[in-house]
Amino acid sequence: MNDGLKKYISDLISKYPLLSGVESEIVEAYKILEGCFESGNKLLCAGNGGSSADSDHVATELIKQFVLVRPLGKELQDKIKSVDSANGEYLAKSLQHGLPAFSLTSNSAIVTAMSNDCDYNLAFAQQIISLGRSGDVLLAISTSGNSQSVVNAAVAAKAMGIKVIGLTGKSGGKLKEFSDCCIIVPGSDTYQIQELHLPVYHCLCLMLEYHFWGDRV
Repeated sequence: MNDGLKKYISDLISKYPLLSGVESEIVEAYKILEGCFESGNKLLCAGNGGSSADSDHVATELIKQFVLVRPLGKELQDKIKSVDSANGEYLAKSLQHGLPAFSLTSNSAIVTAMSNDCDYNLAFAQQIISLGRSGDVLLAISTSGNSQSVVNAAVAAKAMGIKVIGLTGKSGGKLKEFSDCCIIVPGSDTYQIQELHLPVYHCLCLMLEYHFWGDRV
């Protein structure tokens, strides 16, 4: 990693010394994500409760501007202008590049249909089977590592050639077994673990944004 990326890690550990024990896992997770997006693949995120909100949060930071401006290239801007002569100028200047990231928790129709017709614990795994492709990455978030719906998603992902990044706490639970990289933050209570999950995934999003758009600052 270059010095710019290393600075994000250094700043994270400086602000949250408790995360020093998982520094290498955070770096490993970043490399997995960088390779995924460089190859034209996508990130799928899953979690329950507060971790569901974290899944949405991660996808949002990657799809839209987080900190750095991500201007569209001239070729795409010109195409947008050619499609809409009235509003194209505004769209071309206002829209920005993003990374393909999806939260499997946010489609309430799918989640509730699976819960009503089948089994809630299959809600994320079914989406993995339908939407996932080899080369994608699953960010599986569970504070205990034992959330069955998240573990099932990890199993389905592994079967399809999708790498799994576990973001968890305590011992890592069952999720650790099915993760290619498992970031197990310290903490015994759910809220303590969640408080450390946010700076971890913010750091990963900042690093990805810097990698893809940092040269445009």
